[in-house]
Amino acid sequence: MKTVVKTLVALVAIVAVAIVVARIVFALPEVTDRTDSTALPPVGTSPLAALVQQRWADHPGKTGVAPLGEGAAAFAARMLLVNAATSSIDAQYYIWHGDLTGTLLLDALMRAAERGVRVRLLVDDNGTAGLDPELAALNAHENAEVRIYNPFNLRRFKVLSYGFDFFRLNRRMHNKSLTVDGAATILGGRNIGDEYFDTGPTALYVDLDVLAVGDIVGEVADDFDRYWAARAVHPAGPIVGRAPDDNPITARVERLADDPQLADYRRIVAESDLIRDLGTGRLGLEWTDVVLVSDDPVKGQGAVAREDLLASRLAHAVGRIETRFDGITPYFVPGVAGVRAFETLEDRGVQVRMLTNSLVATDVLPVHAGYAKRRRDLLAAGVELFELKRQASVSTPRDKIGPFGSSGASLHAKTFAVDGERIFIGSFNFDPRSTTLNTEMGLLIDSADMATRMHAAFDRKFEGVAWEVALTEGDLSWRSRDAVQAAEPGATLLKTVALTVIGWLPVEWLL
Repeated sequence: MKTVVKTLVALVAIVAVAIVVARIVFALPEVTDRTDSTALPPVGTSPLAALVQQRWADHPGKTGVAPLGEGAAAFAARMLLVNAATSSIDAQYYIWHGDLTGTLLLDALMRAAERGVRVRLLVDDNGTAGLDPELAALNAHENAEVRIYNPFNLRRFKVLSYGFDFFRLNRRMHNKSLTVDGAATILGGRNIGDEYFDTGPTALYVDLDVLAVGDIVGEVADDFDRYWAARAVHPAGPIVGRAPDDNPITARVERLADDPQLADYRRIVAESDLIRDLGTGRLGLEWTDVVLVSDDPVKGQGAVAREDLLASRLAHAVGRIETRFDGITPYFVPGVAGVRAFETLEDRGVQVRMLTNSLVATDVLPVHAGYAKRRRDLLAAGVELFELKRQASVSTPRDKIGPFGSSGASLHAKTFAVDGERIFIGSFNFDPRSTTLNTEMGLLIDSADMATRMHAAFDRKFEGVAWEVALTEGDLSWRSRDAVQAAEPGATLLKTVALTVIGWLPVEWLL
């Protein structure tokens, strides 16, 4: 026994020494002589700012909002705003893929810099695999600067960095926003990548953004500045290295020249009337009161006071819920505290309904395990649960999806509606990771129209694209229109065992 104990102690000591050595050998570059720029105000020479000002003048103190539900339209909106920029672009994203849409948007940022627009790009290092040369190229432009949130110590085999710097790297910047000329901003659930914009070879995401102009834009710009200057943020140069001699962004675009998706998405952008409709007032903006809710970027360095977390600030902004709470989230891990909170609402007579991914639609099995272990308790408390089917189609017409993407869809929107009066659209998931580990942001919008539409979708039980989960005499069932299943759709012996084992493990705080 003593030999075993000594061996274990020796192994722990070796691992500890290895971690210390790795932290020294692979230490991040020191941040020195960094100048933290701030958002540029709207200028009269910006056509975009002039268009917004014309509309805003009729609604002083208000924010104009328009939801972006369709992926292709959300991509076109970003491209059109970037192409219209004459003064500044501030972009902040958790994931930026080097695929079709990611390449086109990077190219648009580079072209904006070349025509004199100041470009600031802030990306989380967890979602930029393979893009170091492209980020270096953009960063090398005199009118552009790239910064990286919580960079990994290793550029190749990034995941190995977790072995010696886990607790820092486990905290990520999950925010998503794009602000142009200090006049318009887009934020919500979408990252930059094909699956978020209704194209690509993988399952598509059902997602939601909001385009906003007017009063809230200045607050989003100020929030970007907080993150731009955060201690967890590093200038890209020392992290990604020198820019290649040839422009790798242009090379990526050229490699896409024969891709039918390229022509299709360029046509989508060319045919979009977003900028013109903004100028003529036909865009359908709803002018209302909007509150920006955002985490303090210091969250990326460690624990913060509970009252300073986005979840606490959001609860305060929402206020007392009177009759209805309908939430949509791809990753639903309520934990004990969440179950109690929903139970308290139900006991007060508030109807609580939640839509999340089903087992066959989720892209993160451990997260589904965290949800599944609380499912019976939620149903017993009176919460109504719906799970999106894998074959639920997105809103893009089938002839658009067919040759280019998957017929399946996975939920990625993060939104909730309250009392038929307010709706939240942002990056926040109902899980411990969003609550305590990642930084998040979103808009709480006074909109009876948008809130009522979400309530109506729940009232219709999502018209067959989702299962309604029920608990009858202790047994779960999945119902869809006239069909009822006693077994969880998509469950196999291996998945069932995995869900059970993961549910036993003390990992809920990581999910």
